[in-house]
Amino acid sequence: MEWECVVVGAGAAGLSAALVLGRARRTTLVIDNDDPSNRASPVIGGLLGFDQRPPDELYATGRQELSAYPSVEFRRGEVLSGTSVDRGFVLDVDGTDVRAKRVLLATGMSYCPPQLPGVAELWGTSVFHCPFCHGWEMRDKKLAALASGEMGVHTALMLRGWTDDVVLLTDGPSELSPDEERVLDSAAVVVDERRVVELAGEDGELSHVVFADGTRLGREGLLVEAPVRQRSPLAQQLGAACTPGPLGTQPLTIDDIQRTSTGGVFAAGDVCTEQPHIAGAIASGSQAAMIIVQSLLADDFGLPYPPE
Repeated sequence: MEWECVVVGAGAAGLSAALVLGRARRTTLVIDNDDPSNRASPVIGGLLGFDQRPPDELYATGRQELSAYPSVEFRRGEVLSGTSVDRGFVLDVDGTDVRAKRVLLATGMSYCPPQLPGVAELWGTSVFHCPFCHGWEMRDKKLAALASGEMGVHTALMLRGWTDDVVLLTDGPSELSPDEERVLDSAAVVVDERRVVELAGEDGELSHVVFADGTRLGREGLLVEAPVRQRSPLAQQLGAACTPGPLGTQPLTIDDIQRTSTGGVFAAGDVCTEQPHIAGAIASGSQAAMIIVQSLLADDFGLPYPPE
């Protein structure tokens, strides 16, 4: 069987796309390895209809909704590789070849927080990278931002929207300009230049930041920089280009209608943005699916369609 579209990844973007494809009566295979990038977070923050609900609830609801559309099949598995062939693609799914006319990459990204002892155990709860996702849960707590330079100033001031107790940890000499020091001082942000060597806490709750000199700072939450990286080599195998961004990320290059640099390969969600967020992933998945449907109708009936 040749699927009209294979959606790789069943997070917010992939499920959103599959729903639109199903409603358009397009044969769609959704492949997912059950490893969402936001699994560490206990709740989703700021998504209308799912605010403060576990991520797994969103995904379970999406899969349930897809079951109403007979043209959509959901399959647990991993796409090991992919190649372009005449008028389509062949994907190796756990050793089995799957043919598709179109491929939608919704594989998400891997977050790369600082490699400090204690971060892994606290990641997604009291150690986080997005104040809009976690700020409400961290409101009125003792918070810190671990960053330097302009980014440090930005993240520390962002946290002031949720609490009046913020410390900027520069992990060494701050090298702040006089203007930056004045801005932080006026916002009552304390700057601490000590070297950070460990985070202490238990049951997912941060209690202290540990410094190289053995001293500790009591904190209940820590905002860190966490660049994102491609989780899967599939995009590269299919020839889809990345555009390294100023934040050290590697989003896939897409045009205004979610097309990658490889004809017939589309992308949606975190995999093609510098600033991942779940609401944006849902929107981009929906848009990508609508364009995929039009591209298939262009093949079938000559529907006018923007050139690649």
